[in-house]
Amino acid sequence: MNAIAGVFAVSCSREQSTGASTLQRDRQLNQFFVEVERRALRIAEIGVRDRDEALDLVQDSMIKMARNYAERPGDEWTPLFYRILQNGIRDWHRRQKVRNRVMVWFGRGANADDEYDFAANAPDPAGRSPDVELQTAQAMQRLERSVHDLPHRQREAFMLRIFEGLDVAGTAMAMGCSEGSVKTHYSRAVHTLREKLGDHWQ
Repeated sequence: MNAIAGVFAVSCSREQSTGASTLQRDRQLNQFFVEVERRALRIAEIGVRDRDEALDLVQDSMIKMARNYAERPGDEWTPLFYRILQNGIRDWHRRQKVRNRVMVWFGRGANADDEYDFAANAPDPAGRSPDVELQTAQAMQRLERSVHDLPHRQREAFMLRIFEGLDVAGTAMAMGCSEGSVKTHYSRAVHTLREKLGDHWQ
């Protein structure tokens, strides 16, 4: 993944403009990005169903984080970063709606070629029989498709709680809403997924 490269450039420019005193903070922030990038990319991929777009969203979020919030306490970085990323995903969906309206106006329907095959691009698990790998891939496809189909706020709450492991307070900060709203969105998401996935729900 190349998202970190852009953030390093931002950090370098900050060091040149503010002096060596920011070096330790920049290193800590870059380490945070290294640790969070894989999970962030997965969340963005499920949100937009396009790997290239997801990479761009993650990189943009990292750059905005480095530019605007690097001086915030480290324990605030995770919810702040995911708030930026979720805002980016919502903006992307708004742009897509406008684009689709324009394409329909010119006689072209919404393009379905942005489907991204998560199972085919997942790392090859070692030590599993082909049957088990196939079942696992199919289960993941069903889960990811179902998560993608959730309403935006439910999807955000579910992914931040399950994929990123944020608590209710951190999720509320990332989503920009109350803790009560997080609990409601998350509960509805879980209920919907259980109904859709049945025996496949873990």
